[in-house]
Amino acid sequence: MKKLLYILVAISLLVAGACEQELVETVPADPDMTNITPDPCTESAGSENFTKFVAIGNSLVAGVQAGALFDEGQTNSLAAIMNKQFACVGGTSTFTQPSINSALGFNLFITPNPTPSGTVLGRMLLQGTPPRPTPQASDNAALPNPAVNPAFIYTGTKSALNNFSFPAIVLGQSLIPQTGSWAGAGVDPRFSPFYGRLAYPGTGTSTIIGDAAAAGGSFFMFWLGLDDFFLYAAFGGDPTKAPLTTTGPLPNGFDGQYAAAVGSLLASNPELKGVVGNFPNIFAMPHFRAVTWNPIPLDAATAATVTASLANNYNGFLALMAANGIITPEERTARTLTYAAGQNPILISDEVLVDLTPYMTGPAAALLPYAKARQTKSTDIIPLSTGTVLGTAVGGDPTKINGVTVPLGDQYALIPSEIVAIETARAAFNATVKGMADANPNRLALADVNKAYSDFITAQALVINNITITPLIDPPTGIFSEDGIHPNSRGYAYLSNIFIEAINTKFGATIPLTNISKYKATGLPIP
Repeated sequence: MKKLLYILVAISLLVAGACEQELVETVPADPDMTNITPDPCTESAGSENFTKFVAIGNSLVAGVQAGALFDEGQTNSLAAIMNKQFACVGGTSTFTQPSINSALGFNLFITPNPTPSGTVLGRMLLQGTPPRPTPQASDNAALPNPAVNPAFIYTGTKSALNNFSFPAIVLGQSLIPQTGSWAGAGVDPRFSPFYGRLAYPGTGTSTIIGDAAAAGGSFFMFWLGLDDFFLYAAFGGDPTKAPLTTTGPLPNGFDGQYAAAVGSLLASNPELKGVVGNFPNIFAMPHFRAVTWNPIPLDAATAATVTASLANNYNGFLALMAANGIITPEERTARTLTYAAGQNPILISDEVLVDLTPYMTGPAAALLPYAKARQTKSTDIIPLSTGTVLGTAVGGDPTKINGVTVPLGDQYALIPSEIVAIETARAAFNATVKGMADANPNRLALADVNKAYSDFITAQALVINNITITPLIDPPTGIFSEDGIHPNSRGYAYLSNIFIEAINTKFGATIPLTNISKYKATGLPIP
């Protein structure tokens, strides 16, 4: 559980061509989103009471889009959209969220932010040719630092809130007071300023789950746990940046934490019912597909230079190591460097390879940076954040190029063993979510987000409310916002129907599905 400002991914622009958009020449005008209401109501709440809907989740429930939490994104958060539909079945139009009060917000993906020049960066927009997600200059309005921005602190009544969802929150953080204690700001990785703004000055006595339970909801949504493996993946499987949550009991195991969180909500009111969601395959998201395993373009002359200056020396050293039994012939092959005209793999440091440091002495000492080096393969996954460092010179030295002649560290690539660990954790977490729903059949509905997204990826396109949507960033059909992780408003509307359908099925309700045509997709690029 890393401090928010430390665990969020350092991302800005993609490598050249990595996010070229397939644009449609003629697109419908953006819908009017000033007064979105359900279609005429003839529905039933079934056995449920939607008088006060309370949501608990991470950035996907808070309304983050395009790398930031900002006003329009919050207005069209997953939870707020669902609440609009509940108005037809006894719910109210009131849905109180801790507004960030900023049109562009604070970009959660840029480190450092503010920049060294003092510019505060906000949400991303597609800009340039080819169009790339580009953070916009914002202001201090959403800066998560009350010393500079006193207005960041939420001054409303917590018990009146409906949405208790915060960016980059792992499950365990919902249970502990350190998440909101400002004594931990800058020193405690468990602290989150976005929850702390509700508890300021915060002495470490409140918890997210405790606050949500005290809000007195009549129906709840709980969708926490994705960041318990997503953040680890976004940092290339580097546990020093964001660890992968383990399964097992309290205090650190996902199973125990999930039971404690949902159990506390159910125990707060014997009449309270809710919906929980499982977790989709994150590797199908644009964030993990935008940068290919071989994105580095080299001309013939540059490839020949790198081969002569690096590959020949390193490959010869590998042959010596294999001949002396230090590495296997298979590992020698896997580590052999090859550069050619065209698209080339990324040079990375792979922590599972044999560390050749002890043997890199004398004339071989120059190879020390390559003690665990290899080039990426099609079985590796490259997080979007890697695009910010690929091809950049280290210390201004044109011979030391990140990803070409200098190996990138653990956080920049997901190797097969890390991918397996993430998918194993996700499967286990999904089983825990299902187990909780099965154990409370009269009180919990299970939204199978995993199956819905999987079916969507297989179909590649859906037509809903006469609108075509795709699981991409590409406007005008893509449901993902510019960061490749969070949905845009139309994507959140699509996602809301997965939860509403689960509620209708479980509790015999007829809540109307969200009309996704009323919600915006990602905007067309700005020249």
